[in-house]
Amino acid sequence: MKLSQGVEWALHCCSVLALVPPGHTLTAARLAEFHEVPPAYLAKQLQALARADVIAADPGPKGGYRLARPADRISVLDIVLAVEGDEHAFHCEEVRQRGPAACAPPAYRRPCGIALAMGRAERAWRDELRGTSVAHLVMDLALHIHPEAAQKGAAWMEGALR
Repeated sequence: MKLSQGVEWALHCCSVLALVPPGHTLTAARLAEFHEVPPAYLAKQLQALARADVIAADPGPKGGYRLARPADRISVLDIVLAVEGDEHAFHCEEVRQRGPAACAPPAYRRPCGIALAMGRAERAWRDELRGTSVAHLVMDLALHIHPEAAQKGAAWMEGALR
């Protein structure tokens, strides 16, 4: 499975938005600036996040983006699904029912072992992402960020808030 770079960008933007104080927002342009990503492409990810109620867009001259709910109530899976959609990674086409070893349909009552294994793997992946919140990401950042990066990020945030 390959996720788009938009997922990475969306996860980082939500992590930054988790640090925005109540009553403030950040514009799409400022979020793109912070991550040095193309603003037009990031705008598409932000729109997807807003449609999924992960982030909220406040209109007007003081407008911008903020998280739509507390960071501990937004999972990594919420963000991945907002950007990528809810398609399953594996789709069994029952190829075992074709070719020279094919049998009549009653021979295939039990799901294919490959489909079962892939389903278990996807459930485990989704469970892990569902159990990791944006608050977890921010806590990990706080524990492991280089002090210089923290200082630069805080100074940038101070000038970027709306």
